[in-house]
Amino acid sequence: MKLFIREHIALTCWVFAMMFTVVAVFWYDGYDHWKTALYAVGLGLFLYVGYLVYRYMSHRAFYTRMTQPVKSLNELVALHETAPLSASLEKLLDSQYGQYHAHLSRLEQKQQEYLTFMNQWVHQMKTPLSVIELTVEEEEDDDARFRSIREEADQMRRGLETVLYVARLDTFEQDFSVEPVELRVVGEEAIHELKRFFIRNHVYPEMQIDASLVVQSDAKWVRFVLVQLLSNAIKYAAGSGQKVHLRAYGAEQKVILEVQDHGIGIPKSDLNRVFRPFFTGENGRHFKESTGMGLYIAKEVLTRMNHQIELESVYGEGTTVRITFSV
Repeated sequence: MKLFIREHIALTCWVFAMMFTVVAVFWYDGYDHWKTALYAVGLGLFLYVGYLVYRYMSHRAFYTRMTQPVKSLNELVALHETAPLSASLEKLLDSQYGQYHAHLSRLEQKQQEYLTFMNQWVHQMKTPLSVIELTVEEEEDDDARFRSIREEADQMRRGLETVLYVARLDTFEQDFSVEPVELRVVGEEAIHELKRFFIRNHVYPEMQIDASLVVQSDAKWVRFVLVQLLSNAIKYAAGSGQKVHLRAYGAEQKVILEVQDHGIGIPKSDLNRVFRPFFTGENGRHFKESTGMGLYIAKEVLTRMNHQIELESVYGEGTTVRITFSV
């Protein structure tokens, strides 16, 4: 009703102005029968009100639809109006909806084809990578060349795993299983996966997690997030000889898991943007391997699992990342 009134305010003012003009012309021309003029004005207003009533009744469904929030596009195009203007609008919306739906279907098909290709490519790359790893394992550990190949192979495997996990984010609900997760076990697996990366960068892990700490989550995704956070900690503390602390503790019906390093830290101006995709900030200018995706992926995964993540950092002193699990 309010939309109908707002739409016809201008027309109503125009009708009143037109009636006043006609009566004024006759009045100044010497016609002084004011009762007849008043009757004519009343009759005109009556006819105009009748038109407004007919207009509102014939377009009531249209005005109601236009003032209610749309829950789906099907509701918007399904007006079923018989009035010419409403029927034309319905045809236009139906045509646009058809084009939009077809375009969206094409985009979804392309995205699915891309994800399928990426998954197949990752799995295909794992085969030659496994051959390389098996080949260098047979060589002596004190050979610097083969040790370097092992480290680079580890980095390639982590990169492929990251691509695979990112591709799975769009179907996260299908790949997510809630179960009791022992944080100490997950932490040990993440550290073991990065052992060569620790050694190469002269950074050492220190884990302080009680074996009794258990949370409800997905062990596979939690391990993946830990690998991302530990990789960042190692990279930005490389060569310092410092320790990367992995600790967990309970607090107010919550379990908090921390990853703390004593590396270069993050400038204060970058703290509000570290979880944005592809944001590398000032540190990215000094570390060419930075992609700006590690913290973004970690936050995306934890948000989908209904966990919280926060980051504190002091430039030149180090960074602490906290994951909060609700008990």
